[in-house]
Amino acid sequence: MNLDDLYRRVIMDHYKNPRNRGSFEDDALKIELNNPTCGDRITLQLKVEDGVVKDARYNGEGCSISMSSASMMTEAVKGKTVAVALDMADRFSGLMKGEPVEFEGYEDIEALSGVNKFPARIKCATLAWNALRKGIDEEEKH
Repeated sequence: MNLDDLYRRVIMDHYKNPRNRGSFEDDALKIELNNPTCGDRITLQLKVEDGVVKDARYNGEGCSISMSSASMMTEAVKGKTVAVALDMADRFSGLMKGEPVEFEGYEDIEALSGVNKFPARIKCATLAWNALRKGIDEEEKH
């Protein structure tokens, strides 16, 4: 199996078996974003306490890339400080620009590296990460 096949399998696994899909019933921070270009939509919910992303969930509709990226992102940022989560979002942006980036401890994210060859799909992959940035920004304003 070559690397592209492995990456496709990882992406499809997150799409068919999403991690952290759902919503919180309480007053978690809620961010809604959409990609009008293709119709992808995400509602991200974050529980941030004492500068740490304690939990994250998402709901949405979209292509396998946007929904897999949301699954991967929520897995990766849970338990991380806000600063580390933002650093991960910055590194993900670099990955989408073709920069060599590693996500130690959460290599599934690297499966999305091939998306940078398809500029129209980059917005799909970055939707959840943009929601994360927006949510942390809103949290820090309160």
